[in-house]
Amino acid sequence: MQYDIYAWILLPMLIFFARVCDVTLGTIRIIFISKGIKHLAPLIGFFEILIWLLAISQIMQNLNNPFYYIFYAGGFGCGTFVGIIIDEKLSIGSVAIRIITRKDATKLVKALNDKDFGLTLVDAESYKGKVKIIFSVIKRHQIIDVVTLLRKYNPTSFYSIEDIRFVSENSLTYNKSKFNIFHDGLLSRRKGK
Repeated sequence: MQYDIYAWILLPMLIFFARVCDVTLGTIRIIFISKGIKHLAPLIGFFEILIWLLAISQIMQNLNNPFYYIFYAGGFGCGTFVGIIIDEKLSIGSVAIRIITRKDATKLVKALNDKDFGLTLVDAESYKGKVKIIFSVIKRHQIIDVVTLLRKYNPTSFYSIEDIRFVSENSLTYNKSKFNIFHDGLLSRRKGK
């Protein structure tokens, strides 16, 4: 009876949680690599593979139990989801936001300037007529602030947001007290570029 509890409840749950942990770490490692945070990625990779080896060794020892396969696959799916949620919470890195509006952008530009968002305003023309394009590079954790202002002052405008791997240090202005600690401690910057 005790073996049945271990084989049918405890071991599948251990496989599931090990898989959640290793896939979560893998997702974060890939995100760190894409953001240029090269010092933490190998350390995370070490623990990712160590946990994966523990999980896969239990599968290999019990190949005749398809129940374990389900928990292994379920852990993979859940770990991917958890990794994405953690990435959203960490908000590491910078993004470029591009706003295109046909409406007068004066109030929006003033509101963005009042919040110390550096921006570039360009007059352009679309197939429907004259438009304004606003470019800005911001920290990821500031996206909500910019989108809130956008919805308040120009709710019908089009905007897109793209990740940026590197930004020159002097191009961003930010309030140091609001700055995410991960940016100060983890963001690696290329010198001389």
